[in-house]
Amino acid sequence: MPRSRPVDDFELIYDRAGSGPGAILLHGWPGDRGDYRDVIPLLSDFADVVVPDLRGFGESDKHPMAAAEGYSADAQAHSVARLIDELGLGPAVIAGYDVGSRVAQTVARAFPDRVRALVLSPPVPGAGDRVLTPEAQREFWYQAFHQLSLVEELIDGRVDAVRAYLAHFWSHWSGPSFDQEDAELDRLAGVYGAPGAFTASIAWYRAGSGTVATSLRELAGGAPDPIAVPSTVLWPEHDPLFPRDWGDRLGEFFAEVTITTLPGVGHFVPREAASELAGAVRAALARA
Repeated sequence: MPRSRPVDDFELIYDRAGSGPGAILLHGWPGDRGDYRDVIPLLSDFADVVVPDLRGFGESDKHPMAAAEGYSADAQAHSVARLIDELGLGPAVIAGYDVGSRVAQTVARAFPDRVRALVLSPPVPGAGDRVLTPEAQREFWYQAFHQLSLVEELIDGRVDAVRAYLAHFWSHWSGPSFDQEDAELDRLAGVYGAPGAFTASIAWYRAGSGTVATSLRELAGGAPDPIAVPSTVLWPEHDPLFPRDWGDRLGEFFAEVTITTLPGVGHFVPREAASELAGAVRAALARA
């Protein structure tokens, strides 16, 4: 399996297929690069498709003694930008959902010359103080839980506990017609269940990169300059974390943005709407 050159002592494992303009696909939590297994065949005839495991996820490096900041949005973006350079993919279309969406946006802000367009699913900016409503906090409780040492005591390294925990999110966040396969849950439980792996995966939240912390920083600091590259947001109809009306402020954060609703789809867009996601990436590559 190919490995990137190290950045801050982190190497990324990645899959690569096809030829043509570069497309980088970034996974979310609680997934890994396997989230895109149905998307890659729909793009590889048209693009050079690279799908990494982000720092702390899948088969990529996890450093138990590393500070949480080593897994932050800025740190993840640094690794992705260097991977684009290493593989000669830039400027690339970057697609991402969940953690991958935040990382893609961070790459576009910090390394705009590496990005020709974004294809995103939430999270996106603009939630503001709506993330603090009782309804939202009933969904985002896990981000506070991930700050506690109870995670190490109750979950990390215990494959059965990891599987039960991940299964909750794959069931609760998905749309009404999607069921994660038992075999895939078993695979993910094995990946996340190795000692230290679960803790590494939630270092993202401990670094302050989750939706709650990010939304509160928006309130404190105001909107940054809009992301300049063309951006497409695929907004699922049934994502309990991100109501559709939270997209009302995207014009403050993106210079050029198109929103497409995905009927019947939940949070896990690469698994639930592979053809729609691939179509949006192909359209972005063709426009650029």
